[in-house]
Amino acid sequence: MASSRTVCVMDASGHLGSALVHLLLHRGYTVHAALQPHPNGFQSVEELLPSSNKNLKIFDADPFDYHSITAALKGCCGLFYSFQPPSDHSTYDEFMAEIEARAAHNVLEACAQTDTIEKVVFTSSVTTVIWNESRTGSDLDEKNWTDINFCKKFKLWHALSKTLAEKSAWALAMDRGINMVTINGGLLMTPDLTITNPYLKGAAEMYEDGVFVTVDLRFIADAHICVFEDVSSYGRYLCFNHVISCSRDADKLAQMLLPSSDPSPPQSWEKARIYQQRISNKKLNNLMMEFENDQLLSN
Repeated sequence: MASSRTVCVMDASGHLGSALVHLLLHRGYTVHAALQPHPNGFQSVEELLPSSNKNLKIFDADPFDYHSITAALKGCCGLFYSFQPPSDHSTYDEFMAEIEARAAHNVLEACAQTDTIEKVVFTSSVTTVIWNESRTGSDLDEKNWTDINFCKKFKLWHALSKTLAEKSAWALAMDRGINMVTINGGLLMTPDLTITNPYLKGAAEMYEDGVFVTVDLRFIADAHICVFEDVSSYGRYLCFNHVISCSRDADKLAQMLLPSSDPSPPQSWEKARIYQQRISNKKLNNLMMEFENDQLLSN
């Protein structure tokens, strides 16, 4: 359980960011909520955050404006960082990779210049692990990296952006001696999830490869806090709590994503077939067991 330590959440205007703000406040942290406007964001800060909480401070922080980042980080011992596409470039395309990598570099550089920062939790994606030429064979875990050229070849822009951003962050963290951990999340299950979500490019292939994984908002938020608070956490953590591995699960997700007027799910999700899971989240689960036990004891 936290004391009155101060942490920054950036971007706090997304689903994950706002969930983290609420959980961190509940755990006794002082929170610097760094917001940037984005097209799928909330209408106002009041809707998003408990503005009456004396332990909450709101900052405008643009990941492309170094000074606004350092202002939000001032006095913080930790940063929870997730990237939201800027409002003038909200879709993932071949240019987003450069934008997201530059944002990650700016933020890590600001952390290196903030002497109070003890740990950074960087939100990445399972898409940084699963894509390469040999899509079958051994199981995948945190040691695996998505192949950049494979992403370019098949226009997997989300995977390309997340991979280059995470690699940029790791390069700077190692160069500057920043204590960083990444949470590589599956498809985040939110009420506004649609078929246009860029994570879903290649969904049928992910399904057939046994690597199509999803994560609930509360689970991934808890995972972020767990790796931040656990001094033994290190490196990357694949984060998911459901695997889409059979036709029933695929159909259920397709019905959620597709309007009712659309036809049945894609034929590539063939019926009566169960695909073997080929991706492991054991590293995180081992850490989370202790965290969940502590939660039960403190309630």
